[in-house]
Order: sequence, then structure tokens, then C-alpha cells
Amino acid sequence: MMWRGLICAVLVDMIVCPVSAHTGDAVSSFGAGVAHPLGGADHIIAMTMVGLWSLLRGGRAVVVWPMAFVAAMLAGFAAASAGLQVSFVEPAIGVSIVMLGVLVALGVRAPTVLGALAVGVFAFFHGHAHGTAALGASHILYAMGFTLATVTLHAVGIAIGVGLRSLAAPLLLSGAGACAVVAGLAWSGG
Repeated sequence: MMWRGLICAVLVDMIVCPVSAHTGDAVSSFGAGVAHPLGGADHIIAMTMVGLWSLLRGGRAVVVWPMAFVAAMLAGFAAASAGLQVSFVEPAIGVSIVMLGVLVALGVRAPTVLGALAVGVFAFFHGHAHGTAALGASHILYAMGFTLATVTLHAVGIAIGVGLRSLAAPLLLSGAGACAVVAGLAWSGG
């Protein structure tokens, strides 16, 4: 029963939250770092889908893919903090949401290395968005905050997958991926 409530809460959040968390506000604290990924459906959906997709794949992917996401996200953050300008970050984030949704909806069982590479590419752009938002002096605290929020969202995705599996509801798993695709398309078109 607890899983149903969690699943419903995430799906409602995916529908009613604003899609972008990238306001350009100057941020520098641990709390701001935690809040950034939780403040927009783009991060919530993508990071939750990484956790869910890794669980669907199973095996080492459950650990490797979220770790690859975090590592590449921190690389993107460092690149943005160092001044690397990437003009297509927002469209790439939209594409990441769509692609992760498709991978979940179709239950794609990619090899562990290929999945890690895919989530790493997506994560770089999410990290770059974090780095662009971090205009304050305390980048380390901010990075620690959004890293914690990211790991938590991956765990939520894994928990949703476990809950849906225990409900024997493969259609709901595909539905979660399809919701991410719709949200990503809306984000890309907005």
C-alpha cells in the first residue's frame, strides 16, 4: 500500500510541477543544492527514470548507472563552473527526459556499459544546468546538496520499480516511462 501512495505522489508531481528548475537565480548553499533538483520536474523525472531503468535492467546496472549519472553530473557542474558555455543544455535535458522515458517504457535492457554511457551523457547536461545556477562562492556545499538530492531521486526511482514489480504491474512501469516521454516532449516544445 505504501508503494501505491509513493507512485501516485511522484506521478502527480510529474504532472503538476513546473518542468524547468533553471531560473538563473544565484545559489551557493547546501540547501539550495538540495532544492535545485527537487524544484523542477525535469530533474525529478530524469533522475527518477535513471533509478527505475537501472532496476529494470537489474544486476550491476542498479549501482553502476546511478553512479555514472552522479559522476558525469559533477563533471558537467565543474565544466559550467569553469566557464564552459554549452548553448543547447535545455534542449539536451528535454531529450534526456524523453529518451529515459522511452527506455523505461520499452523496458530496454542495455548492456551495463552502454547504459552507463547513455545516462552519463544525459547527466552532463543536468550537471551543467546546476553549475550555471551556482553563481555563489560556495560551490562545494551546493554540489554536495544537489548530489544528495540526485542520489535520493535515483533511490526513489528504484523504490518505485520495486513497488511496481511487487504489484506485478509491468503496464504501470511502461506507463511511468510514457509519462516521462510526454513530459519531456512538453519540455522540449516549451
